[in-house]
Amino acid sequence: MSSEDGRKTRGLMLMIVAPSGVGKTSLTRRLVADHSDLHLSISATTRPPRPGEHEGRDYHFVDRGEFDRMIEEDAFLEWADVYGNRYGSPRAPIMEALARGESALFDIDYHGAMKIHAQAPDDSVLVYILPPSLAEMSRRLLARSQDSEEVIRERISRAKDELVQWETFDYVVLNEDFDRAYADLAHIYHAERRKASRNLWIAPFIDELLAEELPQL
Repeated sequence: MSSEDGRKTRGLMLMIVAPSGVGKTSLTRRLVADHSDLHLSISATTRPPRPGEHEGRDYHFVDRGEFDRMIEEDAFLEWADVYGNRYGSPRAPIMEALARGESALFDIDYHGAMKIHAQAPDDSVLVYILPPSLAEMSRRLLARSQDSEEVIRERISRAKDELVQWETFDYVVLNEDFDRAYADLAHIYHAERRKASRNLWIAPFIDELLAEELPQL
């Protein structure tokens, strides 16, 4: 696929990492909704569908045997065991999309993002979303009423472990004000789309310019 003006480009993998309660889901869903060339990566999982979930929209639901076969065939960019179920990012559809000029957004944890970046550093962009404070993050988690106090303390502890790794990311965005954080995230995506290395039309265009015969002055 090419850009809107018909010039050939390569897409990117935009990996968004953030602790729970920072607003990552709201930011990423809006970014995807606002950009037709950006699609949310759909993971494969061995867990059964929950009420309201649909194959191919929320996850690719596979059994353990199929998942193990995909591991053996190196069909995942990354995968992990999570509370007895397996989750993984299928490689082929993502790389095919990048070749068409489309981009993939990963709502992913730190370790998954690092695994993908290690395999495809030129195609991946790492963004970490910061909370305004850990106290505010804790307040948001309590307001959701989805987790026990013990789980919330565990999430805060995990967030601290991630925060010390901030220098491994390409960009860090503070979500103190949603609109400003979204604008920062959108600017990052636009800038990365315009990197010279992802605009495959540039080299042949430069060759055309150099070969161009100028009219006599």
